[in-house]
This record gives sequence, structure tokens and C-alpha cells, in this order.
Amino acid sequence: MIHRRFDLVVFDWDGTLFDSTALIVRCIQDACRDVGIAVPSDADAAYVIGLGLHDALRHAAPGLPPERYPELGQRYRHHYFARQHELSLFDGALELLQALKARNQLLAVATGKARRGLNEALAQAQLRGVFDATRTADETASKPHPQMLLELMDELDVPPERTLMIGDTTHDLQMATNAGTPSVGVAYGAHDPAAFAGFAPLAVAHSTHELRDWLLRHG
Repeated sequence: MIHRRFDLVVFDWDGTLFDSTALIVRCIQDACRDVGIAVPSDADAAYVIGLGLHDALRHAAPGLPPERYPELGQRYRHHYFARQHELSLFDGALELLQALKARNQLLAVATGKARRGLNEALAQAQLRGVFDATRTADETASKPHPQMLLELMDELDVPPERTLMIGDTTHDLQMATNAGTPSVGVAYGAHDPAAFAGFAPLAVAHSTHELRDWLLRHG
């Protein structure tokens, strides 16, 4: 019999399973350039990854009037959808998910993407049907609000102490803290892992292979 600490493992998508951080940064910068506003640095653009699109653009372009958010969002989507075919899962991510499925753990996604974007990414990565539930930022409150996690736990009937949130940003770890769930950070995504300490993750993994090994030992 396999003894598990967690019945439900919830993943962020971009920068955690999907190697999309660099493209998202470029698309945010290109969108700002298109509408004629200051282009954020790589670090500032990466910071907003994981937030819902409008929250992300508001932080990335603080001087833009709110009535122009839709314009900026449209330009971001234009650039992203034109190049999303270039993206793929991180090396080892598929094996990680397969190992957890073999342990009969429930798997979910909580992402700042919109539903359309997540569905297209899941299809591209050939992961439709792998996850037991998913939530996107256009369906519920955006990170770091805990609603995504709370809804997933309610849908799959798993309590917070049996749920683990895994993500590459402080937004993910703050959401886990707000929802009362343990978390694990990954150091290969959008945020500097030095910023994770305040959220007391159980571990910080530096690759999907390291994450898989930790989960099989401790998860």
C-alpha cells in the first residue's frame, strides 16, 4: 500500500509545468511597445506571471489608464497566440505527472491563464484528461486570492491539510497560505526563489526531476 501525505496535488501552469516564462515576458513587453507606453524590464514583466491578465497588465503598465487595459490585453493575446506553438512542457514534467497518477493522487491546475489559453495549452501538451479539475483566472478570483484552491478542494472533496500547491511564483505560495494548504516552490520559473522564504514552502525544487523525487518521497 502507498502511504501518501497528500491526496490532491495542485499545479500552477506557466513556469511550473509549461516552459512559457520567457515568451510571456516578451509578449508583455511587445504589447506595451505596441500601445506606446514604457516597456517593463524582464524582472518586472516576469513578476506579474501567475496573475490574471488584467491584474498582470495593471502591474506591468501602472501608468496606463484603466480604459486602455482591453487594448493592451488584446495586443498581449495577439503576440502570445501567434507564438504559443513554440512552447512545450518542461523536460521531465510528463514523467512527473505520470508518476503521481500511478500513485492514484488527484491532480489539478490553478492558473492565471484564461480558460481558452489553458485548454489550448493542454491540447498542445496532449494532457487533456490528465487533470481531475482545473481553474482559470477568468472563472474565479485571481491569485493570490484563495478561491481557486478552495473551489478545487471543494470539487474534489479534499481538505486543506491533504492538498499541496506547487508553483513558481510568490502569488502561488501566497494563495496556498491564504487557503491553508502546504506548498512547494520551484526555482526554474518566473520568480527568484529567494522570495519564497516568507511563505515557508515545504521544499524548493530546482528541476522537475528534483520535484518528482521529492513528491515520491514526501508527498
